[in-house]
Amino acid sequence: MEQKKILIITYYWPPAGGPGVQRWLKFAKYLPEFGWEPIIFTPENPSYPLLDETLMKDVPKNIEIIKTKIWEPYQLAEKLNKSNKKFKAGQFDVGKNQSWKSKLSIWVRGNFFIPDARIFWVKPSVKFLENYLKENKIDVIVTSGPPHSLHLIGLNLKKKLPNLKWIADFRDPWTEISYYKHLKLTKSSDQKHRQLESDVFKNADITLATSYTDAENFRKHGATSFCITNGFDESDSGENTNKPISKSDKFTLSYIGVLEQLRNPENLWNVLDDLVKTNPYFAENFTLKFAGRIDDKILSSIENTSLKNHILNLGYLSHDKAIEEMAKSSLLLITNFPNESSKGIIPGKIFEYLATGKLIISFGPNDADVSKILNETNAGKHFSYNESETIKDFILEKFERWKNGNLLDNTQNIEQFSRRNLTKKLVEILD
Repeated sequence: MEQKKILIITYYWPPAGGPGVQRWLKFAKYLPEFGWEPIIFTPENPSYPLLDETLMKDVPKNIEIIKTKIWEPYQLAEKLNKSNKKFKAGQFDVGKNQSWKSKLSIWVRGNFFIPDARIFWVKPSVKFLENYLKENKIDVIVTSGPPHSLHLIGLNLKKKLPNLKWIADFRDPWTEISYYKHLKLTKSSDQKHRQLESDVFKNADITLATSYTDAENFRKHGATSFCITNGFDESDSGENTNKPISKSDKFTLSYIGVLEQLRNPENLWNVLDDLVKTNPYFAENFTLKFAGRIDDKILSSIENTSLKNHILNLGYLSHDKAIEEMAKSSLLLITNFPNESSKGIIPGKIFEYLATGKLIISFGPNDADVSKILNETNAGKHFSYNESETIKDFILEKFERWKNGNLLDNTQNIEQFSRRNLTKKLVEILD
């Protein structure tokens, strides 16, 4: 049977690094198994904030990749102000850390480049792809954002070719994203962003979201929306959902990744400090392990408590090594921003945690999407930032089980988050 063809329009493609590139790279890897041939349309000379050559191994052999030139004003902006490099990754200096140059740059970014600075790739891409689509039989096109300007390529093609099937994939929300309110928008710029977003929602045949909350919000704004979360790839560093669970020498609570001040679970450190002080057996057998970039202020505040001698700080590790450290842990910690508006954020790391079969302790707003995943998979528990007694009970119960050698993997339904099964879910939507 002849394979159907899906044209994936994406700004991020290897050697781009970071989490944004992995979603469609993994879909492209597994789509041929389900009867779909992916074709990639991506810029020839993009300005990526991160590079990761190791991701090249996942690019399917013989895949057709079409590249065209892009002009981005970032080179210009970086000459004006070095910190503009952060903007490409959606990061900002806020509050007192903002210089006048940063303020000006943010104002220009939000009001001149709508929806973002990749807007100059839209017109030439529409022109090129209109011809390409007339000459080649493509069953579905996908636009993946951010950058959300790529959705305008889909929108314009849909207007020119109304029978075209178009999926708009939102890896992050557009006007609902946390930094949108920091863009210093004029009233008319804000209206323009919202109007474009609304046009995309109403004209795309399908809108994909990466969290349940985002999918629900998109539906409220008129989109035909489905949630396909991110996931883990079993073939990455031998990640395997059926790994035997080994008892570690110490009861080890690990945080793997970047931890900044806005997601610091101070109540957890207080509970652990209390346990170390009051429970000699716990103190003797407990390790708090960090692998990644932990904010200096967080580290120094923990080092001022009884936990000082229980900290193992491994610093930044490669992806493979980080996964090894997850597997050597008893409990894995994940944190999110405490505010209600963040409950739809599902950190990509949770899926790697799930793949190890280890128990997870999570912090964030009530009713977070993460909590739904933990309940469904029986993989741990989610707490708010003001709980303490319940956290203590949870940790002590897991410690007792560890002591008796039965802190076993009772997780279930984890396979639904494997990249292969998520691709299967995508194909059901496509078909």
